[in-house]
Amino acid sequence: MTTSNPTVTEIRLSPDKRILTIAFDNGDKFAPTARLLRVESPSAEVQGHDPSQKTIVPGKRDVTISGIEPVGNYAVRLIFDDGHNTGIFSWEVLHRLGAGHDVLLAAYLAKLEEGGLPE
Repeated sequence: MTTSNPTVTEIRLSPDKRILTIAFDNGDKFAPTARLLRVESPSAEVQGHDPSQKTIVPGKRDVTISGIEPVGNYAVRLIFDDGHNTGIFSWEVLHRLGAGHDVLLAAYLAKLEEGGLPE
């Protein structure tokens, strides 16, 4: 098992701005939705300062990515059409969210349903 994290080699935003296709130098390629990226944003606003403070963000079914800004050579800042722009998505975070997309999205939807919150 390698100890280094994969590096992003390409990022493409779909024409409808709802899918971010990400290719990595190890050959992995993922296409997480803007919705998942928004609700799992690594920002303190969403994640809190420890796991017990994580916020469930409802009503993001139709959110889109309105901008992508590079942060050094290790991350990007995603700007969402709802105004959220404080999450810095490192290559490691993008890989984790891409690889776990379906499981993470299912868990998010279950939490919304459990709390009676809108998608």
